[in-house]
Amino acid sequence: MAVYARSIVMAFWATLLAMSPYLLFGFLVAGLLSVLVSQRLVEKHLSGGGPWPLLKASLLGVPLPLCSCGVIPVSMSLYKHGAGRGATIAFLLSTPQTGIDSIFVTYSLLGPVFAVVRPVAALITGIVGGALVDVGSTTTAAPGDGAVCDDACCRPGGARRRLVGGMKYAFVTLPRDIGPAMFVGLVIAAVISALVPDGYFAGVIGTGIGAMLVMMVIGIPVYVCATASVPIAAAMILKGVTPGAALVFLMTGPATNAASFTTIWRVLGGRTALLYMASVAGCSLAAGLGLDYLATEVSVDVGGCGGAMLPVALEYFSAVVLVGVLVGAQLWRPKGHESPRR
Repeated sequence: MAVYARSIVMAFWATLLAMSPYLLFGFLVAGLLSVLVSQRLVEKHLSGGGPWPLLKASLLGVPLPLCSCGVIPVSMSLYKHGAGRGATIAFLLSTPQTGIDSIFVTYSLLGPVFAVVRPVAALITGIVGGALVDVGSTTTAAPGDGAVCDDACCRPGGARRRLVGGMKYAFVTLPRDIGPAMFVGLVIAAVISALVPDGYFAGVIGTGIGAMLVMMVIGIPVYVCATASVPIAAAMILKGVTPGAALVFLMTGPATNAASFTTIWRVLGGRTALLYMASVAGCSLAAGLGLDYLATEVSVDVGGCGGAMLPVALEYFSAVVLVGVLVGAQLWRPKGHESPRR
């Protein structure tokens, strides 16, 4: 038992070392984006019909770091403020699948191919889902009661106040929101790495579309945030899951959960909710099949490039800082403030 526990701790620490510098940098960029890209600017560009709002909604959603009000109330706020139904779904599909922080973590643990394919797949999913909703949804629904973001990074004010708000979002709000889920993801990844024999998943769930369907069944009902899903996917690939099947999990886990589905059903109608789910399922399978085909032509290196590029001392320093940021964010809660979950 002691040997297994030691292996789990070592696997946990190794993954934390690899992702820490990139996650901290992702937090910083997310904070800067939260200052530069306002919710009002997003809403301005998503109204009207046609393909252009869908493309803009998906493009803005891929890297955009949302304030702690989260993707569901923000997307409903977009709809309330005049965004089209298709653009709302496009934003809701592309945003949770990835973000600037998870892109850096994906690069550190899964390598450059995944770091490129993942946001591209999120972008395409948003466009396809929004187009399906615009074409196939004929039910009417009144604008929802989405909450408008009132976090510090969204409030008007001088440059210094906005910068302070952005850094607070980067190193307090965002780590507080994703910290618990990321910890669980790291533990699951460490357990898989330490206890599951090499090649185990290939023998159990097989390869091809069958394995992707299994990963979809796992990913759709369970909410896993975009960053927390990366170490789990990396561990599963190392134990025999194909890159395409792992990508299906990376897409369906963050993009779908009971809260988003029921909110869409209530605000935008049942047909829109079903089209939203069908878009995630269809696009994830297509992306998974495409990545597995690409993997036969191009090496998909799991383990990433971070360890080979960064000094060991920097990794250790970043890991200590990251732990401090995550713990401090959980402990520091101003009076009267309750942060909604992402």
